[in-house]
Amino acid sequence: MSAKIPVTVITGFLGSGKTTTIRHLLQNNQGRRIAVLVNEFGEVGIDGELLRSCQVCDDEDVNNNIVELTNGCLCCTVQEEFFPTMQELLKRREKIDSILIETSGLALPKPLVQAFRWPEIKTSATVDGVVTVVDCEAVANGSLVGDIDALEAQRQADPNLDHETPIEELFEDQLACADLVLLTKVDSVDEATSNKVQNWLKEQLPKTVKIVPCIGGEINPDLLLGFNAAVEDNLDSRPSHHDTEEEHEHDDEVNSVNLILEQEFEPKELVEKLKGLVANYEIYRVKGFVAVPNKSMRLVLQGVGDRFDYFYDRLWQKDEIRETKLVLIGKFLQREKIQLELSNNFSN
Repeated sequence: MSAKIPVTVITGFLGSGKTTTIRHLLQNNQGRRIAVLVNEFGEVGIDGELLRSCQVCDDEDVNNNIVELTNGCLCCTVQEEFFPTMQELLKRREKIDSILIETSGLALPKPLVQAFRWPEIKTSATVDGVVTVVDCEAVANGSLVGDIDALEAQRQADPNLDHETPIEELFEDQLACADLVLLTKVDSVDEATSNKVQNWLKEQLPKTVKIVPCIGGEINPDLLLGFNAAVEDNLDSRPSHHDTEEEHEHDDEVNSVNLILEQEFEPKELVEKLKGLVANYEIYRVKGFVAVPNKSMRLVLQGVGDRFDYFYDRLWQKDEIRETKLVLIGKFLQREKIQLELSNNFSN
């Protein structure tokens, strides 16, 4: 029997840069045959489509290399979709050198890793390592953990301090499971701020877990692959806030709104309108594809909080409908209300 297939889990909060990192890895795979399993939050498969469009998969059917799960967090659907998906991948083990799993930004990594203890998977695959992607700018401005200095002062005064929000607990669980922390968007802050974030992260992590700054997902594949950690065998050393819970339940208040619009938008104008929505609603993440007037290329738009960036990734295909697809992830979001507000803004 051949050796187990190494599996790298890429986790991190919404908008931290997981898809960008994986896309760069696929484009610089150094001859490795990599299968990617994408866990999408939302019905419109933005991340999976972005990865497919990188045009590096050598299979005759690109959909065989990238499998999207669209009905929620992996740790919740693992018995329904993850198992048969892994079975199909393992049937092709002779054609695969490694597997990458991108978790949803709202997923806990530990329940996913526990699935690799199942006898049907354990004999054929092992979790080589867990890479947690952290948005430096989001940590610095308090989007994930609040004010770093104030939070650290509180913890020094009271080591038993309760966690303030479920989001903070989720973020800490993602850190606790990491073999490596990839710190993205360091170019969005000054050096002093970057150093402050890195020093704070070091206090949250075991000394054996290193922090690697990264810009634009450009990281040497050798740093992300080959940990040989067999994570599923030492989960007790990776504590989670949810270890004592019989079942993991997500905050039902968090939902996604999927918009498919026939309208075409000028990028700067669309971003301003989306920033207005972010100011009025609890929106954590915006991502999608945009049809731009008089442009032959498709625009990729991504937003975290009120920070947005965009780029053109490829030409619209001849048999493709030119339409705008957006996914907004947040709390208590109402699709009809948001779509009406966005459309009205552009009809005036």
